[in-house]
Amino acid sequence: MSIDAILEASRTGMQNERTRMDAASRNVALANQPIDPRSLGTGGATFSNVLGSPGQPHPTATRSVLDPGHPMADAEGKVHYPAVDMVQEMTTLLAASRGYEANVRSFNTLRGMELKAMEIGAK
Repeated sequence: MSIDAILEASRTGMQNERTRMDAASRNVALANQPIDPRSLGTGGATFSNVLGSPGQPHPTATRSVLDPGHPMADAEGKVHYPAVDMVQEMTTLLAASRGYEANVRSFNTLRGMELKAMEIGAK
């Protein structure tokens, strides 16, 4: 395996972990944002980045809170929020952060070895 392939694997790993951290942090941030009740009747709620890609319909995984006075309440007086499992999202954030750090360390170690090899070869 070439050095470039190993560096590319580390870069790809960092991108993947960053994507996981972004998705989990958006889910946490939007966990208490009410969902428009009109979007629930379409077979899938369309709320930005929560439980999927931005603007993509996904299964209506919601939690309901009875609050008839809320402007986003449905006909039954319930306000729907994304069903985000905070423990799972925080675990994902922690694991992705550690994975990212491991990829950075391996990238920097290999880069340091490559620089040292060039230094030795120049002598």
